[in-house]
Amino acid sequence: MKYSCTVISVTDINSARRFYEDLFGLKVFQDYGKNIVFTCGLALQQDFDWLVGLPKDSVLKKSNNMEICFEEQNFDSFLNKLKKYSNIQYLGDVIEHSWGQRVIRFYDLDGHIVEVGEDMKMVVNRFLAAGMTIEEVSAKMDVSVADLTRLLNS
Repeated sequence: MKYSCTVISVTDINSARRFYEDLFGLKVFQDYGKNIVFTCGLALQQDFDWLVGLPKDSVLKKSNNMEICFEEQNFDSFLNKLKKYSNIQYLGDVIEHSWGQRVIRFYDLDGHIVEVGEDMKMVVNRFLAAGMTIEEVSAKMDVSVADLTRLLNS
């Protein structure tokens, strides 16, 4: 068995497609009209209720029970790009987690939580460039040295 994709409900397939293409640079892999699959494995579905056989009123916006996560190498540039979207509703300001990764969370056009964080490899490299040893980075991030080494070599 292999993982195929994650499908999210959208109100307007064309608006949602533009949002994900323009803001995140996603590329369409398959376009079935009311269903679009991006190369990353995220899929958008208009008329989700029809697809899964649920009453329309049971498909909720802002259910706040999952998030779509992205990592960005140019995090500050992304934040500047995000400011151009005046209709974005943020869940808060940029935060830095205890493991050192900065993230921003906001809702997409259909009320799904989106998290964009710094690329984890860049976070590790930032700590190393600041003079921390790999063991100190391991302790700070609560990740094994072996996992950090695998990340750095990927």
